[in-house]
Amino acid sequence: MIDDYLGHWWVLTLRGVLALLFGIMAVAWPAITLLVLAVVFGAYAIVDGALAAVAATRAAKGHRAPLILLAVAGLLFGIMCIVWPGLTVLVVTLLIGIWAIVTGVMEIMTAIRMRREIQGEWLHVLAGVLSVLFGVLVLVWPATGAITVALIIGIYAIVAGIMLIILSLRVRKLREVGR
Repeated sequence: MIDDYLGHWWVLTLRGVLALLFGIMAVAWPAITLLVLAVVFGAYAIVDGALAAVAATRAAKGHRAPLILLAVAGLLFGIMCIVWPGLTVLVVTLLIGIWAIVTGVMEIMTAIRMRREIQGEWLHVLAGVLSVLFGVLVLVWPATGAITVALIIGIYAIVAGIMLIILSLRVRKLREVGR
């Protein structure tokens, strides 16, 4: 599975940078309306889903399923947020929670498949676990308010972005040493 990432480590970097930028925006402007946050999140999820689709097209046949599911989830949730930005805070919050759980499960599955091929796969597992935990928290307490949700989303995106960037640099280093 690591071979699928070696030539395309930059996809992980780009995903990480986008998550980091999205997170910084959410933390910097927590009073932003959920309507705007939904549209921004929708754009982020679409780009993230598209990048996962790119990675899936380049992955070996036996390793495509998690990336395809990640791509479909990102694209669907992103489109829903952009097409229906007037959804209530509760519905948008629930969509984000579900998306985070699906993303986390896919990240954990990918890390498990890579565990014999790369050191530090725990970062990928940790990113997945944090994503699942974040999603569960959002589903359990959806009425915490837009500002709190924006801050939680921002912190989650910053942490996930940093972890994806670190993972991408590790994969790039592995590529450079000629794995």
